Amino acid sequence: MESEVYLITSNPNKAREIGQILGTELKTRAFELHEIQSLDVRVVAEDKARKAFDELGKPVIVEDTGLYIEAWRGFPGALVAWMVKSIDQARICSMVGDNRAAYAETCIAYYDGKRMHSFTGRAYGTIAQEPRGETGFGWDAIFVPEGHQRTFAELGPEEKNAISHRAKALMKLREHMKL
Repeated sequence: MESEVYLITSNPNKAREIGQILGTELKTRAFELHEIQSLDVRVVAEDKARKAFDELGKPVIVEDTGLYIEAWRGFPGALVAWMVKSIDQARICSMVGDNRAAYAETCIAYYDGKRMHSFTGRAYGTIAQEPRGETGFGWDAIFVPEGHQRTFAELGPEEKNAISHRAKALMKLREHMKL
């Protein structure tokens, strides 16, 4: 990877997880970017990547993740972090109802000031009846990946990173950048 590529995130958990998945530590910069409101993680990630490049003047990697609940027609999508902060994970679990199908999607946007490259990954699963697990971050305690009985927060980092939406997107980035 180019030596002057920066991962833009103010979330140390996300930076650590991305480094674990890629097997390399990236230079990180944490600064607040005005985030557009969209359910689509690609739209949000690409917009943040352009803003981050304008701010830093160096190639950047920006990540955005959403949780898409089937019964809610894809809501909250990329707005999930706001929703978790506003009403918490337990309330999301109780509000879902009988159709608990969901998917998590990550978009990794790499922008060098000239070309945008976006890589997405999805993990299908369900919303748990209640939050479970101590590891992870964000909404890991309420998402049960397909083929598993435990939430991402119960799986632990190594097991989660082997199957997650973020890992799938990052593997595409890694192949593109020949890491």
